[in-house]
Amino acid sequence: MGTTLFFIALIFEIAFTVYCIVTKQNHQKSRNWVRISAFAAFAILVFSSVIVWSFRWILLAALLFILAGIGGFSLIRNKASHRAYKTSRMVVKAVTMTLLLTLALVPAIVFPQYKLPKVTGQYEVATATYTYIDKSRIEEFDDTGKNRVVNVQFWYPENADGTYPLLVFSHGAVGIKASNASTFRELASHGYVVCSIDHPYHSFYTVSEDESFILINSEYKREFDNATKEGIYTREQRYGLIQKWMKLRTDDMNFVIDTIIEKSQNDKAPVYEHINKDRLGVFGHSMGGAASVWLGRERKDVSAVVNIDAPFFSELVYNRESGDFAASGKAYTTPILNIYSDDVWRQIGSNSTYAANYAADKNFKESYTVHFQGAKHLSLTDLPLFSPLLANMLQGGKATIDQYYCIETENELILRFFDYTLKGRGRFTSEGTYGSGNQEPLD
Repeated sequence: MGTTLFFIALIFEIAFTVYCIVTKQNHQKSRNWVRISAFAAFAILVFSSVIVWSFRWILLAALLFILAGIGGFSLIRNKASHRAYKTSRMVVKAVTMTLLLTLALVPAIVFPQYKLPKVTGQYEVATATYTYIDKSRIEEFDDTGKNRVVNVQFWYPENADGTYPLLVFSHGAVGIKASNASTFRELASHGYVVCSIDHPYHSFYTVSEDESFILINSEYKREFDNATKEGIYTREQRYGLIQKWMKLRTDDMNFVIDTIIEKSQNDKAPVYEHINKDRLGVFGHSMGGAASVWLGRERKDVSAVVNIDAPFFSELVYNRESGDFAASGKAYTTPILNIYSDDVWRQIGSNSTYAANYAADKNFKESYTVHFQGAKHLSLTDLPLFSPLLANMLQGGKATIDQYYCIETENELILRFFDYTLKGRGRFTSEGTYGSGNQEPLD
């Protein structure tokens, strides 16, 4: 919608400028009426829901409102312009207006309006956000001496009876807790309480209940970026970074899970009253998936794990003799669903940080693997819908898979896996590979 409006405005501005130049007149009265009409048309599109009001449209609405105000004031004064016509002035006006419209439409172009992936469950979905303070840990990313703060958001069945399994999600290396919101909505609509964690200083940004704002830590971001490049860290150094990152992530997840379980026993907030603490699953994307696999080994109360495009850091060892990564070879008993994009699929079986993933079928008691052909790393999140431009920049190109097919199929697979492992519904099966041929979401 933003791109469409930009081209409509650009074409009109060029046409009107050419008209002024050909007729050698300013046509100020006509320009004023156009400004008023543009704002009125925008308002009609908003009120008719053709344009869904959001942050995307604030700058454009402000610009059109100001221009309409100027035009209306000029018409009310009914004072004819006595300024002599100059072609150069017409060109400057056109260029200025084009620049203003471009700036005003940047949010709508970078974050285009999109339809939400479908929600198929019977329940309406409610959300709630909380800030938990871990009194057992001091924040390591600042020198204030304060306890670590962890922000969470819940998606859960609204006005529903009974209790439901708890699912805890961890975002990617520089993600946010809403990275897979479409998945959370779908799961909650089918009778799950989903809690997604912002890992402060690992998340791109997080906002607490007191409205304090924390951006990603620059040192952590530098470490992570360098760890993905060859020749900056040795493999032993990279292994040390992995252990450090995983400790913070799993400490956050353990703290959040323990806090929720405690609150489910004594807190009367609707979200906690809906939780069945005896049915627990964890899942995550990228680094969050790695932390989830780690918790699936550590915690006996975790009954299911979904790993979305992540290495098995918990199953990875560093061999000092060979100077390489290898699989630990230890048995893993928690049922796990692995979902991979092309970006990760091509690394499985190599001696990279994905060295342990290849051994999953042999060392894991119950492991299922799914590959989305044509998908890139961020295709398994909502970001390509929220901002295709940003997703393509971050992942180094555009995925060939249809994004709605990818995310809706992924959501259906995750739902069926948790239904099987946490609700005892049937057996979990999959086609194994998705994305080739007709890209239609699962029924």
